[in-house]
Amino acid sequence: MIVFSIPQHRGLLPAEPREQPQLTLGRCRFGSFPDGELWVEVEDRVEGGECAVLGSLAPPHEQALSVLLLAHTLKRAGARRVLALLPYLGYGRQDAAGPSQSLGAAWAGAMLQAAGVDELVTIDLHSDAAATCLPLPVASLSPASLFATELRRGSARGLCVVAPDEGAIDRCQAVADAAGIEAPIAHLRKRRGAGGVVQSALIGEVGERAVLVDDIIDTGGTLLSACAELRRAGVGEISIMATHGTFSGDRWRKLPAAGAQRIVVTDSVPDVRDRAGAGVEVLSITPLLPAALA
Repeated sequence: MIVFSIPQHRGLLPAEPREQPQLTLGRCRFGSFPDGELWVEVEDRVEGGECAVLGSLAPPHEQALSVLLLAHTLKRAGARRVLALLPYLGYGRQDAAGPSQSLGAAWAGAMLQAAGVDELVTIDLHSDAAATCLPLPVASLSPASLFATELRRGSARGLCVVAPDEGAIDRCQAVADAAGIEAPIAHLRKRRGAGGVVQSALIGEVGERAVLVDDIIDTGGTLLSACAELRRAGVGEISIMATHGTFSGDRWRKLPAAGAQRIVVTDSVPDVRDRAGAGVEVLSITPLLPAALA
């Protein structure tokens, strides 16, 4: 398989994939015309072969267009199969909609399919509902091993894993199992009011130390509310581990004051370090990629 990357994601690939000699790093050039219109040129022969496009279908939207244009170019150049490896699938949170509302997950899948993508691999897809919206085969890789490694660096004594809502319970269980944490998963019930997300009840027991596990930190509203509820329950040490860090606005910056002593995300979003700054730990998703490209 030949792996091509949009410029923002090239740092995720090793210069020489020694562990997988069947992989080749493809060469391509991106550019734009004076009016901003994108172009791409594939510099390797791909006719009859399998190719992967590593990128992101998310804002800034130039990245999404680059993925689509590269996939289309590879198919035009004769690639037999094109796999889209998109660590963060933007629009995946739009997984339910009324008849007059946009269904972003379905739209994203339709765009990928139209561009020539045969299969999609992502990391921590938002929900099972999002998967059913996609019109092409999709595999969602779990970041549980990455988070578990970080948790095992310290003491797991008295540590409980908490889901910020019912939808995150399976995600939390995967992390707890990988880290060898036997305490039952606690979770919060979430409702949306006029002022935003509010956690209405804590289900399960918590101790002195808790780690909140979620798929995304965007504005941080859900996690702020979760931290407040955990502190009311007597939790003294709170950590947050989230797969994708989009870090919109400034509200999420209140998390440390709300009790979050540690915030950990992955580099699934290309510019996460610029968005988050020095106070957020960023884990590399590179160890997860070989399995996706096997």
